[in-house]
Amino acid sequence: MKSEGALDGFYAALLEDDADLLYERAPCGYLSTTPNGTIVKVNQTFLTLTGYDGTELVGRRTFAELLTPGGRIYHETHYAPMLQMQGKAREIALEIVCADGRRLPVLVNAVLERGDDGSPHVVRTAVFDATERREYERELLRAKDRAEESERQARLLARTLQQTLIPPTPPAIPGLDIAAVYRPAGAGEEVGGDFYDVFQLAEDDWVMAIGDVCGKGVDAAVVTALARYAIRAAAVQQPGPDAVLHALNEVLLRHDSDRFCTVALVRLQRVDGRWTATVCSGGHPLPLLLRDGKATHAGGPGSLLGVLPQPTFHETVMALQPGDAIVLYTDGVTEARRGTDFFDEPGLVRSVAACATSASAITDGVLADVLAFQGDNPRDDIAVVAVRVP
Repeated sequence: MKSEGALDGFYAALLEDDADLLYERAPCGYLSTTPNGTIVKVNQTFLTLTGYDGTELVGRRTFAELLTPGGRIYHETHYAPMLQMQGKAREIALEIVCADGRRLPVLVNAVLERGDDGSPHVVRTAVFDATERREYERELLRAKDRAEESERQARLLARTLQQTLIPPTPPAIPGLDIAAVYRPAGAGEEVGGDFYDVFQLAEDDWVMAIGDVCGKGVDAAVVTALARYAIRAAAVQQPGPDAVLHALNEVLLRHDSDRFCTVALVRLQRVDGRWTATVCSGGHPLPLLLRDGKATHAGGPGSLLGVLPQPTFHETVMALQPGDAIVLYTDGVTEARRGTDFFDEPGLVRSVAACATSASAITDGVLADVLAFQGDNPRDDIAVVAVRVP
């Protein structure tokens, strides 16, 4: 058996051999340079990565000369000053121009060793092959670009879809003044559930509808479109708003969705030159009747749509007088928030009463007041429709 001293000598020689092998065959390249960058020592791993021969580099080239033009500029303006001031540099991303002209992405760690007198002595640099990491970063960038393009397409789809759900302007009704406004929440990049519609059943017989589907996004838009067109179809066949809302409720219950909605309907009919309004609400905020400068609620509350198999609705018939106006709106108006304060019903009543000169003055005035209340950044969609008897 070997003596303890012989074993110590054996392991010492083995460690010395391993140290040489570790330097030459390390999993990263090693360089030693003078303070001005001239290469004085390089390991085999670096030579294998770059394709150079040691005689081409040692004493003949600086580390900066192996870099791309952009890398040399960065070396002079950031890398070298960082070494001088901090004595080290870590995870610096550079590209080395190899012997065959190809560019090798690398990450560089370096330390500046100083002599006993504090003067720069040698720079020791570790060079890590970052080819796979750089490809990973490029793939992340490509994924980011794809995601941004998908988001752009989604925003475009949302705007296009919203335009199909909201009429650009309400139709002209002979003998009535009508106007409508719609403002989507935030930047308008997501499809909301608010909608309105104005359509004709016969001469001097019109329907105004406003509604709000629970939620946002494409699923809500599908239900919004279903509700809007179901109202049109039912209004042609049913005798009044109450029956229309019952028909809409059945359609929503049969639809494969758990989304409910609220709707307010107003049927406008002119007989012997005088207009009457039949109002009915299904879970929606009640319309306002503006008369003689005062705004009051019109109609009675009703059940949400798409929830109960046997909902309850109430029709209210009103004879309209010259100067009267009916205002329909979504909860994006009354539930507009500023801190802990809500715009609420009193704010709406004040806004409507202050802009009673025309239908467009009412809708534009309400929208302006609600936006100002929220700092021009609405959290919910806003829809307002007004009809006025001249």
